Amino acid sequence: MHQPIAVFDAGIGSYAIVAEIHKRLPEQDILYFADRASFPYGSKGKEELLAIMRRTLRFLESYTPSAIVVASNAPSIMVLDDIRQHSLVPLFGVFPPIEEALAMSANGKIGIMGVRSLIESVALKQFIAHRATQPDNIVLINASPMVERVENGSFLFEPEATQTAVDSFIDGLFRQHPDIDVLTLSSTHLPWLRSFFETARPDCRFLDPAESVVAGLGDGTRGTAQIQGLVTESSTYDVGALQRMLQQFGVDIPLEAVTLP
Repeated sequence: MHQPIAVFDAGIGSYAIVAEIHKRLPEQDILYFADRASFPYGSKGKEELLAIMRRTLRFLESYTPSAIVVASNAPSIMVLDDIRQHSLVPLFGVFPPIEEALAMSANGKIGIMGVRSLIESVALKQFIAHRATQPDNIVLINASPMVERVENGSFLFEPEATQTAVDSFIDGLFRQHPDIDVLTLSSTHLPWLRSFFETARPDCRFLDPAESVVAGLGDGTRGTAQIQGLVTESSTYDVGALQRMLQQFGVDIPLEAVTLP
């Protein structure tokens, strides 16, 4: 691979970013790293996330990437500024599209759906305070149960059960916050459930920040259009399960099981 763009998350969530890069930069080599052994990032505190990010950067830098995309909202918000000083290449993160959501909202009431550690973090509250004149109008929603349905593949292989779970989640959310009319999908796993969310609440807008993230990467580096997958495994999440999920999407890329030093 020639100066690939490396994209990583704790699982399948980041493949949506990979697909968008491949679409926009078809000659770019891409290194897709699914760190399933660390899933979920959303259950981890700042210090544990920092350790994971530093270890991951050292590993990915051995492939001489031209850029690294931290394709997860939680570490992007919570630790990206801290890890920039440890990176030898440009780092890009994924962030809740608050300004875009507020611009779309008819009443200024929006929600940010993300994993628990992000939703409960001081860093997210600070992020919101710098981007919204009325931060109290922004509801923070723990969507970790929905993220789990993506990583375990049930959204693909049990669509009816997934729709039932999404319906219940969304119904509970709107009973508490009936005025919300825009929700951000602020975990890279959540866009895989977008059609389920839209079925559950067709009058609400759901925002995926993937396109804006990829636009920020610029023109990339001409390579051979390869996509190489690297995967860490756990007893719950193995390479074979990820391969089956990708094949369900019609994606057939090589996946290599790796262990981070």
